Amino acid sequence: MPLPIINSIASWVLKQRIHQIELFLKYPNEVQEELLMNLIGSSENTVIGKEFDFSSIKNYRQFAERVPVRNYEEIQPLIERTRLGEQFVFWNSPVKWFAKSSGTTNAKSKFIPVSYEALEDCHYKGSKDLLCMYLNNNENSQLFVGKSLRLGGSAQIYEDNNSFFGDLSAILIENMPMWAEFSSTPSNKVSLMSEWESKLKAIVSETRNENVTSFAGVPSWLLVLMNRILEDSGKMHLLELWPHLEVYFHGGVSFEPYRDQYARLLPKSDFKYYEIYNASEGFFAIQDRNDSSELLLMLDYGIFYEFIPMDSFGTENQRVIPLSEVELHKNYAVVLTTNSGLWRYVIGDTVRFTSFNPYRIKVSGRTKHYINVFGEELMVENTDSALAKACAATSSEVKDYTVAPVFMDGKQKGAHEWMIEFKVPPADVEQFGRILDEALQSLNSDYEAKRYNNMTLNPLIVNAARDNLFYDWLRDQGKLGGQHKIPRLSNSRDYLETLKSMQLTFVEKQ
Repeated sequence: MPLPIINSIASWVLKQRIHQIELFLKYPNEVQEELLMNLIGSSENTVIGKEFDFSSIKNYRQFAERVPVRNYEEIQPLIERTRLGEQFVFWNSPVKWFAKSSGTTNAKSKFIPVSYEALEDCHYKGSKDLLCMYLNNNENSQLFVGKSLRLGGSAQIYEDNNSFFGDLSAILIENMPMWAEFSSTPSNKVSLMSEWESKLKAIVSETRNENVTSFAGVPSWLLVLMNRILEDSGKMHLLELWPHLEVYFHGGVSFEPYRDQYARLLPKSDFKYYEIYNASEGFFAIQDRNDSSELLLMLDYGIFYEFIPMDSFGTENQRVIPLSEVELHKNYAVVLTTNSGLWRYVIGDTVRFTSFNPYRIKVSGRTKHYINVFGEELMVENTDSALAKACAATSSEVKDYTVAPVFMDGKQKGAHEWMIEFKVPPADVEQFGRILDEALQSLNSDYEAKRYNNMTLNPLIVNAARDNLFYDWLRDQGKLGGQHKIPRLSNSRDYLETLKSMQLTFVEKQ
């Protein structure tokens, strides 16, 4: 069948979903309430269902009163029972797959259950909806005339007691429907390679002669691959190699620090960027409009949402509220109840709502990745935006960064200390720091108050990192590859001190 006809058929099939999306747009809270009751009803006979007497729960209020909010450490014993072979512990169908994630704050591995329902009705449904919305907004798209170049993480699958675990990307590729494999490159064999450098070489070799029309992957790691492809091909930009490129689907980390670098690699005025918000625990939100920075919260993926206002998170007065009670522009920790058997699970992400009709969000950071040592409540969203402003003002580009507090010592006031690896360094690092400091004050009123007349915080400190410092740190941690992320903000100095030590050791060897 000719490719243009395949493109037309695929576009038509995907866009049929628009009518179902319109249902939860019109009745969001009703859809969420019905979804919750279905999850509860289907799991009455599980260990969890019997413990909390799911059969007698009739509404959200009873559910919230009876079932506690939990983090991973608190549900880990139940997950281990399933990994050792016991079924129907927390979900009503056998769970054989577990997404292994070490995160960025703890070396201990997490094993997130991934049920068949989550694969079909959440992860793959989210991928199809992403394409559906993109095609609905871009009628002349020729997306399926070519292939999507995808970049996942480590794709090694392990078996233990008849259960399987690995990166989420490995699980998705292993269970991928035929239509997705047909429209993707590189091959599953290459995508499933584990050693990062060998994988890069194989991807470059296999994809350079394909007709690539889109990219999918984490911005920081895909940038490494793109630069490797240009180096190998001798081209000035990627459109010389793939003239039909039209969109990049991205997620995992903020795109803002990398936007200018991508614009140079993809110099096309109407090139599209579409963001997603997903994790091992599920697929949550999708950019549903061209040239938007807001994500539509997807409400019919088998996930029930609750939220904890960050001003009460982790305190005795912690409040947990349903979607119907959220407020605009406040930061919330996300709580999930899912069709993989996670019940009122604190995922560790923070979001803020930008719209109620429909419910749209921006991912603002992590519950463990913010700085509030001095009451400044600095979020990753703030630092990413401030960096973008400082780079624009100084014609510089940032590759990676992390920030930590400088603690008060006697009469010495506190500060924030940055380690920034520049792709294009500013002419004057001190000037860059001043602009960055001013940008943070304009974006965060709490930070501005602490900086007023150096009352609590002194001006921030910028350390310019050597080339590949963060790459070497990730390599030493065994975290090279598409799903691993640099810890941006921390209330401790552990990451920063390690990086400074690596930087000093390198200088001393020169």
